[in-house]
Amino acid sequence: MFYPGNRAELAQSVAQMLDAAGSVTPKRAVPKAIIAPHAGYIYSGPIAASVYSLLAPARQTIRRVVLLGPTHRVAVRGLALPGVSAFATPLGEVPIDPEAVAALDALPQVGTSAQAHALEHSLEVHLPFLQAALERFTLVPLAVGQADARVVAEVLDTLWGGLETLIVVSSDLSHYLPYDDAQALDRATAQAILGLTVDISHTQACGATPVTGLTYTARKRGLKPELIDLRNSGDTAGDKQRVVGYGAFAFYEDEADGR
Repeated sequence: MFYPGNRAELAQSVAQMLDAAGSVTPKRAVPKAIIAPHAGYIYSGPIAASVYSLLAPARQTIRRVVLLGPTHRVAVRGLALPGVSAFATPLGEVPIDPEAVAALDALPQVGTSAQAHALEHSLEVHLPFLQAALERFTLVPLAVGQADARVVAEVLDTLWGGLETLIVVSSDLSHYLPYDDAQALDRATAQAILGLTVDISHTQACGATPVTGLTYTARKRGLKPELIDLRNSGDTAGDKQRVVGYGAFAFYEDEADGR
């Protein structure tokens, strides 16, 4: 429902978006963590591509992706793994990281819910971008439900790793506001994320819970956030009466830490 189901068409679409983003985005260091939107590709794809294009230098370095996104259909307490061995897209299968899953067994806030993942788009729509941007990687997909920033941060700390691990948080911003109102709210939300605040609401971002988990961790670990792109569906493929906001953010570790 969110991108082409044909392998060749999907590969071409993602490649074109990444190429377009890479041609206008200044060269930067490779981020340790990113926030990217999860709507249909015609709406949010270019915004997501703007931050995924930054991964090109680490194409062969990143080997594990920890992917967190909000639940839209099934309520979850804490965070939920899918209980499967792989995720599949038209571009192929991505194996779930068994060592990471084992490491999360000790955390009471992490459970398993196939139902939470079955129809959830907030995680799955990122996979084609990751498959195009990275050579080979394992996945740790976590559907985030009712939790606070510290609980999410504990999961991130457990899986933080080094240069081989990328953290991806999936979130759109404002929903169904008139264009000008959405722009104003999204600018305020972007400033809150850049300020590493942990009181972002679900009115500001549907993925507020994983977003604040990341900002909590980023503050503690001294990461530097950067706004890469901020637009809405009125800028891409929708009308301007009721728009959805999209933001792309990159979080960088200190250069002394290797990024």
